[in-house]
Amino acid sequence: MSTLPVIAAADGSDDSLRALEWAFGAARMREAPLRVVHVRQYAPWAQPEVLPAAPPEPDQDPVLNEVRTRLEYRADRPVTEYLLLEGSPAAVLPELGSTAQLLVLGSRGRGGFASLILGSNSMAAARDAECPVVVVPRPGREVHENGPAAPGPRVVVGLHVDSPDEASLAFAFTEAARRAARVQVVAAYAWPLQMWAVPGDFITTSTVDQAAIETGTRTLADGFVAPHRERHPEVRADVDVVPGDAAGHLVAASKDADLVVVGRHRRRLLAPARMIGSVTQAVLLHAASPVAVVPPTGEES
Repeated sequence: MSTLPVIAAADGSDDSLRALEWAFGAARMREAPLRVVHVRQYAPWAQPEVLPAAPPEPDQDPVLNEVRTRLEYRADRPVTEYLLLEGSPAAVLPELGSTAQLLVLGSRGRGGFASLILGSNSMAAARDAECPVVVVPRPGREVHENGPAAPGPRVVVGLHVDSPDEASLAFAFTEAARRAARVQVVAAYAWPLQMWAVPGDFITTSTVDQAAIETGTRTLADGFVAPHRERHPEVRADVDVVPGDAAGHLVAASKDADLVVVGRHRRRLLAPARMIGSVTQAVLLHAASPVAVVPPTGEES
């Protein structure tokens, strides 16, 4: 059985070149092929009869030729193939997830407006692809640390103890094992607690013991992490139980991290469309490290 490739989306931008380098390293660690894909976007109003019958060959595409030149003499290059497609990248790229073990994109390519922090193609892929999607940010994002992290390679993963995401935990531990990194599990709990008073109004309550909430959260988090520790005894895992905004803590932990891993919402009966979730979206927008968005286990296309 052939190994699914790591796919890097290329469009000639600096963002996509950074994503290419990340995908290159990921393919080597996985001993997987690297597939470089350029989706040439045509105008949405273009008529089918004016489009070419078939896209040009990959060796005729300047974007793929630039990538080929960049990688040609790399002695450590994995098996590499180049694919040229035509269409809307926001629609075509997520579809490639069914044929990949990982899809890697830059935070923003040549399309869209300069004021956008995260491109629509990256957001669409993170929301819709069937495989995990890694979005590589531009360098220089500043984040406010909660405190200095222990030195060494580190994979950060968010854990919501009320709805734990086994797929994200499994991905984080496997990735940490590949990188000889430790896992930093961030389990946030709501504090201060707010209680519903009258329609549209909330009050802050001080009748609940914060220490009890923290202890309960840690007990649950340790229980969810335990099976992954057993499967990966070589990986050190630290559980950080913290009060307040989960997204803020994950963004803070992204400083100098190798990767931040977050989950995607599972589809619900009354909301069948795929959703990113507010925490995942905030991490994609603000994290200083690459972010992996992992689809839930067992989600059907």
